Amino acid sequence: MTRELADITHLEPAWDLKAVRRDFPLLELQQDGRPLAYLDNAATTQKPRQVIDAISDYYRRDNANVHRAIYRLGARATEAYESARRTVASFIGAETDKGIIFTRGATEAINLVAYSWGRHNLKPGDEIVVTLMEHHSNLIPWQLLARDTGSTLRHIPLTPDFTLDLEAARKIIGQQTKLVALVHKSNVFGVENPVAEITNMARDAGALMLLDAAQSVPHMPVNVQQLDCDFLAFSGHKMLGPTGVGVLYGRPDLLDSMQPFQGGGEMIDRVTMESATWNDIPWKFEAGTPNIAQAVGLGAAMDYLTAVGMNNIHDYLGQLAGYTRERLQEMDFITLYGPPESSSGIVTFNVDGIHPHDLAQFLDQEAIAVRAGHHCAQPLMDCLGVAATTRASMYIYNTTAEIDRLIEALRKAHSFFN
Repeated sequence: MTRELADITHLEPAWDLKAVRRDFPLLELQQDGRPLAYLDNAATTQKPRQVIDAISDYYRRDNANVHRAIYRLGARATEAYESARRTVASFIGAETDKGIIFTRGATEAINLVAYSWGRHNLKPGDEIVVTLMEHHSNLIPWQLLARDTGSTLRHIPLTPDFTLDLEAARKIIGQQTKLVALVHKSNVFGVENPVAEITNMARDAGALMLLDAAQSVPHMPVNVQQLDCDFLAFSGHKMLGPTGVGVLYGRPDLLDSMQPFQGGGEMIDRVTMESATWNDIPWKFEAGTPNIAQAVGLGAAMDYLTAVGMNNIHDYLGQLAGYTRERLQEMDFITLYGPPESSSGIVTFNVDGIHPHDLAQFLDQEAIAVRAGHHCAQPLMDCLGVAATTRASMYIYNTTAEIDRLIEALRKAHSFFN
C-alpha cells in the first residue's frame, strides 16, 4: 500500500481509492473548514462526474421524447433510453430487457406489483408474507393490498440474534400464501437475508417471490435468474445514479398477464372512445413521458460500478463495516444493533444517554453526515425496543480515516452530553 493511500485508509480496495474520490465533486466540499465525511449512503449515494456528465450530455445533445419521433434527434433519444434498459438487464442478469420496467424508484416498483398483480389476483383467505425487518416501502403497499382485497398479511419474526426465524417461516408460508415479499439486504442491519431458503418455501407453496433489492443491487453482484425471483425492485439513487428513477424486474410471462399500472400515452396499442388495448411489455407499464435523462444517468452509474467490480465493492464494504464495528466496540457507551456479519457497509448503533437526533446534529458540527431515526422501519425499531437509532453507511469512496473521524467525534459527543 502506498503512503498516499495509507493516509486515508487502512484497507486496500481493488480500485484506486484516491482516483475514485476525485470523481465525486461533492466530496471536494468543505464544511466549516473541514472535508465532509459522508456516511449516509444507505439513504442516497453521491454522484460521480461520469453520471452527471451523461445526464448533462443527454440534455445538451439528445433531448427529445422517446418512441414517438421519426426525426433523428428523437431516434437518438430513444436509443439512449433503450440502451440504458439493456444495461440494466445485463447488470442484474436478466434474460431479456423486456422484463425491465423503469419506475420512479423501488417504492413505485413495489406499488406497481401490488396494484397491477395483487389487486387482480388476491381474494379473502389468501396470504401475503413479509418480514419484521422490512422497509416501509415493502410493507405499506401490502397492508393496503390486504385491506382492499380481504387477504391477510403475515410476517416472519426475528430470532434473538436479529436474523430471520426460518423455523417460523416454514410454519407461516403455506398453501394460502400467494406472495412472499422479502428485503434482500436490511437497510438497518446490512445483513443479507437467506433468500434461497425462503424462495424454496415460497415455491413449495406455489407462491410468487418479490425481492426488495434497494440495498443489495448497489453492493453486491445480483443475478435475477440465479435468485429465481419473480419480481425485483431497486432504486437508482442508492447506486450512484440520479434520483427519480428505479427499476422493477419482472418475469416477462407474469408482466404479460398483468394489468397496466397507469393509463395514458405510450402504454397503449389501439384506443377508441370506448376501450383500449395495451402496448407490449415493458412499455405497457411506462405511461407518459418517462424519466429519460434519469434512465441514461442510471445506465452510466451501472457502467461505473461495473468498471469498479461488484465483487470488489462487496468485499471492501464488508471490510469497512467490520472495521467500523471493531472501532465502535472499543467504547463501552455504544450499543450495536443487529448480527455482526454485516456486509453492506451499514452499521447501526446508539450512544448511551444521547438521542440519535441530538447525536446526528452534533456530528454535523464535526462535518460528519450520518442518519438518525427509525430508517423507515418502525416495526423493527419496536422489536429493538428503541424509538430511533444512528446509522453509518459507507460506499465505494469512503475510507477508514473517515471512520476514525467518526469514532473521535463519538467520544467527544459522549463527553459533551454526559
